Amino acid sequence: MSSILTNTSAMVALQTMRGINSNLEKVQSEISTGKSISTARDNSAVWAISKVMESDVEGFEGISTSLSLGSSTVGVARQASETITDLLTNIKGKIVAAQEDNVDRAKIQTDIEALTEQIKSVVGAAQFNGLNLIDGSVGSMEVLSSLDRSGTGVTVSEITVNSQDLSVGTYAANDVFSASTGGTISAAADTFVLSLDAAGGTDDITIADGTTAWAAGDKISMRIGDKVASYTVTESDVTSGANTVPDLIAVGMKNAIDGLGVEGLTVDFDSANPGQLAFTNDGATDLTVSGQFTNAGSGGLGALTSIDVSTALGAESALTAIEGMIQTAVDASSAFGSAQGRLDTQEEFVSNLTDSLKAGIGTMVDADMEEASARLQALQTQQQLGIQALSIANQGPQNILSLFR
Repeated sequence: MSSILTNTSAMVALQTMRGINSNLEKVQSEISTGKSISTARDNSAVWAISKVMESDVEGFEGISTSLSLGSSTVGVARQASETITDLLTNIKGKIVAAQEDNVDRAKIQTDIEALTEQIKSVVGAAQFNGLNLIDGSVGSMEVLSSLDRSGTGVTVSEITVNSQDLSVGTYAANDVFSASTGGTISAAADTFVLSLDAAGGTDDITIADGTTAWAAGDKISMRIGDKVASYTVTESDVTSGANTVPDLIAVGMKNAIDGLGVEGLTVDFDSANPGQLAFTNDGATDLTVSGQFTNAGSGGLGALTSIDVSTALGAESALTAIEGMIQTAVDASSAFGSAQGRLDTQEEFVSNLTDSLKAGIGTMVDADMEEASARLQALQTQQQLGIQALSIANQGPQNILSLFR
């Protein structure tokens, strides 16, 4: 039945045209923006997820910058530590040379002082963006390393890089050693040297209260033969009471010396004599025991200022000091190298993670351009056919009018 009041064919054609135009508009939007979901209207759930992930990507890019800065800072400290290790090794060579009697110890001492000044220069210059990890000015550095998202919220993780004190500070004198054969040994340079003959040689070393109070960080080093034992005073040692501090330090030194495993050497602690260690050499070779005190405020390499090889006794004592300082510099270089390696690994991981997040976001919201192109061609054809169908439908009333002519 045909009607001049209701053109059903035209209404169907119009509805079809509206659907085609709507789909065509969406495809054209995908082609122009490159996204299948560009607004919350397109797909609110996927759009919300993508926006959260995009914010995480921005955060990780900032973390990557932080890791790069942290790695550069640690790299400067590591390079400086390695340079200081080389300089200390040079100093050790000169100290060894000073052990001979037929040498000009004064000139050797001048060379050692020049190398010491060079170490001070390296320490002062080892900063990146104003942060120096080897001069004792900071305790540690926190580097942003990750952005952690969970059901309870978002938190950040940090990598802690501990500083290493390689400064050459003020070396404080303190009478902390005394020996049974020579009375107080370390009135000025805080060192001592004892000789233990083979097959029964004995001597005692007493760790005294000293002219100044003990402080956490004070360090005692003893060199026996070619091995070095050390003990660093702790806060609990200091707070235990003035009368027990020497005993605690003596016990700590005994344990450190026992750990060296020196053949034939026995070290006994006598509680009846505060701070006293009794050395007995039952081995087949003579032993030399030397020691040095380093106060907490002198810096990690503060003992450099006390090295004096102008005398045979000073040259012998200097071997203990330099051995401990080389180990300090080596430990610092190793610690910085490990920290830098961790930062570099984390930076690479964050970079790869950021790329993965970007790829995941693209999978959710990016348009398939090949598919969009094919759909565009199909919809344009449908649109042309729809226009023709609508034109034919609109001609229906004109055909009815011709019946009345």
